[in-house]
Amino acid sequence: MTLALAFPWALLLLPAPWFVWRFAPPHRERTPGIRIPFFRQIAEASGLEPQAGAQVLRRRRLQTLAAILCWGLVVLGLARPELLGQKTEIDKAARDMVLAVDISGSMDARDMPGEDGTPQQRLQVVKDVVGDFIEARDGDRIALIVFGSRAFVQTPFTEDLASVRHLLDTTQVGMAGPHTAIGDAIGLSIRTFEASEVDQRLLVLLSDGADTASRMSPINAAAIADQEGVTIYTIGVGDPKGAGEDKVDLDALEAIARRAGGAFYYATDGAGLEEIYAEIDALNPRVTETISFQPKQPLAWIAFAAAALVATLSLAWLSLVTARRAA
Repeated sequence: MTLALAFPWALLLLPAPWFVWRFAPPHRERTPGIRIPFFRQIAEASGLEPQAGAQVLRRRRLQTLAAILCWGLVVLGLARPELLGQKTEIDKAARDMVLAVDISGSMDARDMPGEDGTPQQRLQVVKDVVGDFIEARDGDRIALIVFGSRAFVQTPFTEDLASVRHLLDTTQVGMAGPHTAIGDAIGLSIRTFEASEVDQRLLVLLSDGADTASRMSPINAAAIADQEGVTIYTIGVGDPKGAGEDKVDLDALEAIARRAGGAFYYATDGAGLEEIYAEIDALNPRVTETISFQPKQPLAWIAFAAAALVATLSLAWLSLVTARRAA
């Protein structure tokens, strides 16, 4: 804890009463008097020479001390003393990221080798790698979008990464419909970024199929994203030699990334996905801004209360003394 003054310049007012006393003209006040017809005779009899006079009121020492103390306390209150707590610095991310994950029916295919080499479900491998990627984003704000025939926001921008990973883990193939709407996912991401106030905006889009259900062309959506300052990184998983919706359209994903100033990647297994996310991190290092916070407890009220107490006690004492003399 540290005691400090928020407005120390107020202390320059401390000598103000002395300057007033030293240079200001004294206060004069006329008082009524008694005129008697034989005033001159009394003056001659007493041997005094009549002349203009004045009565100078004298302060008691206690009055002077009380006035000085009250003024000092008032000036101290104006200087706004405060008790400062321990300074805390918070690193706040200056980057927002949207993860758009394809959960269409084709993500149920088991053709991606796991750590032991056995074929694993595409979505499960993606969830494992993306989940680790989310946990490593400490300090970033992340939004999660899942898409199939339609695109849905699972989580808006948040720093609660544990909740984002939990919601990703609970997603299942086909929850958003069997088809693939990449353009709608990009459009929904753009609307999600409308709540973002940072400059660095990243969209990481992962899909294993060709766009078959979008109401907006993915290339047009990517162009709009580029205008809004959103960089898109696309990741393709799946078999480019497949048929129908199971065939990943690598050319379209590459065109989307190129149109939005990002990059395209293709992954065949979990290890490849990890390398891709590491490369995305390298291309977009985390940007932070430091916010300093220090709790402050104002103490000016104590000085003002003490000044009021001193003034009240001194007035009460003067009233008591005056009353005793009058008695």
